[in-house]
Amino acid sequence: MPTTCQDVDRRDASEQVAVERAIAELRAGRPVAVLGARPALVACAETVDAALAAFLSGLDAPVHLVLPAPRLRRLGLPERAGAGIVHLTAVEPERIARLALRVDARIDAPVASATPFDESALDLARAALMLPAVVVVPLADAAAVPAHLLTLDEAAIAAYRGVGVRIVSRAPVPLEGALDSEFVVFRGGDGLRDQVAIVVGRPDLSAPVAVRLHSACLTGDLFGSLKCDCGDQLRGTIHRMSETGGGILLYLDQEGRGNGLANKIRAYDLQACGFDTYEADEALGYGVDQRRYDFAAAMLRGLGVNRVQVVSNNPAKIAALAAAGLDVVGSQRSLGRVTAQNLTYLTVKRDRTGHALGRDIAERLEATVT
Repeated sequence: MPTTCQDVDRRDASEQVAVERAIAELRAGRPVAVLGARPALVACAETVDAALAAFLSGLDAPVHLVLPAPRLRRLGLPERAGAGIVHLTAVEPERIARLALRVDARIDAPVASATPFDESALDLARAALMLPAVVVVPLADAAAVPAHLLTLDEAAIAAYRGVGVRIVSRAPVPLEGALDSEFVVFRGGDGLRDQVAIVVGRPDLSAPVAVRLHSACLTGDLFGSLKCDCGDQLRGTIHRMSETGGGILLYLDQEGRGNGLANKIRAYDLQACGFDTYEADEALGYGVDQRRYDFAAAMLRGLGVNRVQVVSNNPAKIAALAAAGLDVVGSQRSLGRVTAQNLTYLTVKRDRTGHALGRDIAERLEATVT
């Protein structure tokens, strides 16, 4: 019997559900079975305690720890370009935690190249917003998978982030300084999370629309943290859009450059010890930026927007919208306040990733103080 579109849709939905359940299991500290060329159990390194270690050890199978290239470079392998695996002779929670997280740790065993399966396991941990370090236990065959564990196909992990977005609700929400505003909630993208488009005023969709992609920042947006300028950019952009004919701000659930809130706070702790913002992320195993913007472009199209004037200091965001097929006609900066606490943060972003912040950051701080 030939495969129908409905069969494909049901299969895709089933794979999506399997990954969602796997994420929940991993975040709860339980391993999952991933079925690839050879099945294996996968557990997030940060959840390996004595009980989980005893369970994994009892499987009588080889065990290895998968670490991403940034973390391996931090551990003393400066030339490492790809993920690697450390074979474990025993499942020792303290050693795993040290290799996965401790800032002063050094590699203590030979490192082999990770397989595509290992890379998929790391992607699953990232999707779960867990530390990118996983313990993998290859099994002889599917019959060796413990019956009580959740199973999913390796292919489902790669397909997980390709889910489209759709509008699920919308309503007018008057804002301070922008009374004529509407919140449009989309669902989809990474993790089927809710993403918000804030339509300010009545932007002319036949002309280039002012657009800002704003990644959620709990500490800055809500609590006014002095470590960044996110809250200033958020509110300042909305006010300017209200005063200049309207625009659209996409509020994207990608906290901590896509690393998640827990890992963002871990990075803040490292920054308090002298690391800059990118060094801290690298010490945790992350690259410069894990965020994706393909679904942001889909949100804009869903609102009828095809030509944009991007309000951003970040060249990567501007390039991402252009790569997604939108007509980017120009960009404008979005500057927040400079504080003694965010001066280094802003300077590093300017110098390392080309943010359009100007050469006068220190002078702006001096002007603010005086």
